[in-house]
Amino acid sequence: MTRWLGWLAALGLLAGLAMGFGYAPKDAVQGNVQRIFYLHVPLIVTAYLAFGVVFVASITYLWRRDVAADRLAHASGETGVIFTGLAIMAGSIWGKPTWGTWWTWDARLTSTAILFLIYVGYLLLRGMVEDREQGARYAAVVGILGAVNIPIVHFSVSWWRTLHQPSTLLGAGPAPISPPMKAAWVVNQIAFVLLCSYFVAKRLALRRLEEEIHA
Repeated sequence: MTRWLGWLAALGLLAGLAMGFGYAPKDAVQGNVQRIFYLHVPLIVTAYLAFGVVFVASITYLWRRDVAADRLAHASGETGVIFTGLAIMAGSIWGKPTWGTWWTWDARLTSTAILFLIYVGYLLLRGMVEDREQGARYAAVVGILGAVNIPIVHFSVSWWRTLHQPSTLLGAGPAPISPPMKAAWVVNQIAFVLLCSYFVAKRLALRRLEEEIHA
């Protein structure tokens, strides 16, 4: 199953690159640099989903002490951190030619950086506490509370005056994206969700193997 996920993710990424850099038209205002959208947005949306899994799995662990739920939360947290970091990098590359700077303390950027740091802390906390069960409990609390920042990140462009443009996909932006652009985004979004699922599945398999070795 994991191998099939990997192949599907690879095919999806290839299709997404072809759609985003070949099929979708050049943006009328930003030009070709806008094509980073097809990486940046799927990365952060997938990170939201990964942290959503952390939220649900953490509640499940605290409620039932289900070790499998803790494993899932840990693997999803790791993947979410990777995708958030990549989304920040892609956004910086996009921001340089459009804003004239790699970084600014904009509400969207700042809240995303805080989200990234919360879940980096979530992962570090697991390694800092010697008692594994106690560390899992502490981390679960952080995983639940950290999810509160996700809607703050998403709606920051609506709640505060920001340099970052409003949401394009929800139609609040300066202009709705064209059908070919939306199709390219959908393909890339599916591809990144598949990639995230592959990473989580692979990490879960490695965790089980580690536990068997140390048992």
